[in-house]
Amino acid sequence: MANSASARKRANQAEQRRQRNASRRSMMRTYIKATVAAINAADKKTAEEAYKKVVPVLDSAATHGLISHNKAARHKSRLNAQIKAL
Repeated sequence: MANSASARKRANQAEQRRQRNASRRSMMRTYIKATVAAINAADKKTAEEAYKKVVPVLDSAATHGLISHNKAARHKSRLNAQIKAL
């Protein structure tokens, strides 16, 4: 394990970041799954509401470096296209 004070600090910071990222990633996936479930149920109104909730979550994940901006855009584009097809 870490021997110096600075190495211990970096190890602690890395663990805090890992937990924060895991939480954000889980939240993002949950919102995406809720949107996909509404789409699969062919409920356009619920799907649109779920989409409005997932967009800021995806943007936040991209801003914080959890996912790339292109991946966030790809998710938003595909979900929106599926909703419009309902």
